[in-house]
This record gives sequence, C-alpha cells and structure tokens, in this order.
Amino acid sequence: MSLTFDHVTLGQRVLFGTGKAADNLAAEVQRFGAQRVMVIASGSEAAIAAKVATGIEAALNYDDVAPHVPIEKAERARTAAAEHGIDLLVCVGGGSTTGLAKAIALTSGLPIIAVPTTYAGSEATNVWGLTEAARKTTGVDDKVLPATVIYDANLTLSLPVELSVASGLNGMAHCIDSMWGPRVDPINQALAAEGIRALNQGLPGIVQDPQGLEGREQALYGAYLSAVAFASAGSGMHHKICHVLGGTWNMPHAQTHATVLPYVLAFNAPAAPDAAGRIAAAFGTTDAVDGLNLLRETLDAPKALKDYGFAQENIAEAVDLILPVIPASNPRPATKENLTVLLRAATAGDDPKTLTDL
Repeated sequence: MSLTFDHVTLGQRVLFGTGKAADNLAAEVQRFGAQRVMVIASGSEAAIAAKVATGIEAALNYDDVAPHVPIEKAERARTAAAEHGIDLLVCVGGGSTTGLAKAIALTSGLPIIAVPTTYAGSEATNVWGLTEAARKTTGVDDKVLPATVIYDANLTLSLPVELSVASGLNGMAHCIDSMWGPRVDPINQALAAEGIRALNQGLPGIVQDPQGLEGREQALYGAYLSAVAFASAGSGMHHKICHVLGGTWNMPHAQTHATVLPYVLAFNAPAAPDAAGRIAAAFGTTDAVDGLNLLRETLDAPKALKDYGFAQENIAEAVDLILPVIPASNPRPATKENLTVLLRAATAGDDPKTLTDL
C-alpha cells in the first residue's frame, strides 16, 4: 500500500457509554438549541425510543419505517418534517431508521442525532440509499452524515442473538470491503483491521452471553470503526452485490450481507495478498477466508441466499444488474462467468473456498 494518498476524515461527534443514552441525548438536543425535534423509530423500537427520549420533548414521533427506504416513505417523512417545522432529527434504531432520517436530511439539510440499536454502521457514514420501482439507488452527501452518534450497549440487549450475528457480520462486511474499496488508503485499512478484531471478539461474546454487555460493547465499537473505514474507502464489490439483491428482491439487509461476505472475500483474497494478510492477522489466523469461516461457524451465521428468498433462476438477472456497478478497482476483474459462479455458490450455500481457484 502506497503512502501517497488522499484521506478525508468525516467530522462527527461520538458519545459512547453504556446506560448513558438518555442523558447524552438530552445534552445534545440542548447543545443544538433545537425547539422542534422529530424522533424516528419503528413500531418495534418505540419503547426503546421512549426511554432514550425521556429527557427531551418531541414535536413529532414518527414510526413509518421500512427496509431499503422506499421513496414513497421518504417523501411522506419529508412532508411530515416540513409540516411540523422540525429543526432536528433523532433516529433510534437500525439501518432502516437511520436511512429514513438521512432521506429527510438529504432534501432538508436538517441535522441528525443517531442512536443505533444494531451494528449496521449507517450512522457513521455519509451514504444514503433509496429504493424506487424495485431498484436501490445509493449516493454520498455530507448532509446525511449524522452530526452526533450516541452509542449505548444497553439499547442492543433487545436485539435477538440471530439478528445480532447478522447485523454484526454486516459491520464485518464494511471492514472487509474497506480493505479494497475504490478509495482505499492505509488509514481505512488500519480502522477496518481494528474493526474486524473487535467484531471477532464481540460477536462470540454475544452468542455466549446474550444479556452480557462486554460482547455488545465490543461489537458496537467494531461496527463504528467499520463504518468510518467504509465511509472513506467507498463501496466495493460486496456492497454492490448486496444493494442489488436487497433492492430488487427485497431481501433482508443484514442476512444478505452476512451470507454474501465469505464468497466475495474468497473471490478477491487471492488477487489482494496484502489486504488478505491484514484481514487474516485481524482474525488471528494465517488465512483470511479461514478466519472468517471460523467466526461464522462459531456464530452459526446465515449460510445461503436461498434461505432468504433468492433463487437460482434469479441469478442471470442479478448478474446483469451487478456487473456494471462493480468498481473497476476491484482486485479481481468480475466477469459474467465468474460472478455467476459466485452467486450460484452463495445461493446454494456451497463452500466459499471453491471460489479461490476460479
């Protein structure tokens, strides 16, 4: 990796503390001088959001949230914010909730305070996504970067182990994609490697002790690092695949990432030995793919796209949609043939190692 590079660090306040979310949110709202706060949380997160917001007065509580941020829901939320004269957005939840807040900020410029309850990492990026007519569009705009992120491991205790695993592996995907993203540099790689280490330590802790806080704190820390690395390095092959699958076939976001990740790693690792070496070292193994697979076995991670609604007959269409958006900088050139092989393996849940010999 050359030490000639151009790195941008995004400006964001991060408040990390277990049991401190409500106090930190009240202090931040006061610091902003906000008078009309919109609190965004899905119906399933309403109770958590109410506890977090005990120290503030919300002008609007909003719960019309859906995965992949359908454009219709974004437009309704934008209208609601305007009609209520909102001057600050507070989102409590996972990537879908953060995504809706970003959609409002994209057109209004309103500041966001993000309070994550999963390991999605969207809260630490300036990337937005919207879905229209079964096609997901993403973009980059500093207006959507939350001004403040409030992390509190207590808020993740309600996340079931199975979802914690999928969400944490979504964070792992941010780390691994950052190792060869379009704008990769040594700072991204250092952050991503520490993110891999933290997630590799934290996620098994959650499985072993679901109500323990140490594993969840490590996972939150790793998820934040993964997102910071990803925001700088840019979206690589893995994310391009998952955005197409999620937007076109309405597949569950975290589980799709968790399933596809080992296949992309096995596909790229032979062509990126330096990155693969860093990934392996972060896992504490000699081989990157073995390190990830060992973690996935420990976690009983999602294994096959067919389990989440994707079928072999969808592969040809998926390849046609994915191929044009894979970055030219991907370590290994993607072709219709090898991308088809990758998706076949991921759909069936075959051994990812078969892709290293393509």
